[in-house]
Amino acid sequence: MIQTIGITKSFDKLQILKGIDLQVNNKEIVAIVGPSGAGKTTLLQIIGTLDKPDSGHVIINGIEPFNLNEKEISQFRNRQIGFVFQFHQLLPEFTALENVMIPMLIAREKATTAEKKAKELLDFLAMSDRISHKPSELSGGEKQRIAVARALINNPSVILADEPSGSLDTKNKEELHDLFFDLRNRFGQTFILVTHDERLAKKADRIIYLNDGIVTN
Repeated sequence: MIQTIGITKSFDKLQILKGIDLQVNNKEIVAIVGPSGAGKTTLLQIIGTLDKPDSGHVIINGIEPFNLNEKEISQFRNRQIGFVFQFHQLLPEFTALENVMIPMLIAREKATTAEKKAKELLDFLAMSDRISHKPSELSGGEKQRIAVARALINNPSVILADEPSGSLDTKNKEELHDLFFDLRNRFGQTFILVTHDERLAKKADRIIYLNDGIVTN
């Protein structure tokens, strides 16, 4: 489903990734763990096509996105990949509903269709009563639920989450962690989670250990 072959990446003279080979299966929840500076976020950004490797291959559902042109890569990313970041990255001027709709509107779907899908997701995530609220009016846990709904709106095949619970308190962390597994069971997505949270990592189907730019397990 997702495969990387010999991925390398350097910034100036510092080599961050030193030949990463990994495979993530369909509907699998995988946690990538390791010390700060190990290259976890860099690897996630490359898998998500937000950054290009210096060498190697990324294959998602049989497609090598870096063989596409820039416009095609953007379209592929929009359709196939959902992102959840540590600090939610919601646009402050838009409501919860509008934030969730954005990826579907970028995909040139009708606004009425996007609104209907966004409301369905927010209802599933128990956020229906917050659809008209802006991010400044939401708690940390609520913001992350909105971010999850936004990641799901185009029904992507994979969700990439970078320290998704890093800014949450214990209660909201547990709720978010459980939510990922509920979503996998409900919608069938594959999840790749970069995390320092041992409790989340232990819940995953599999843990991939990254250290000094290489996979160590």
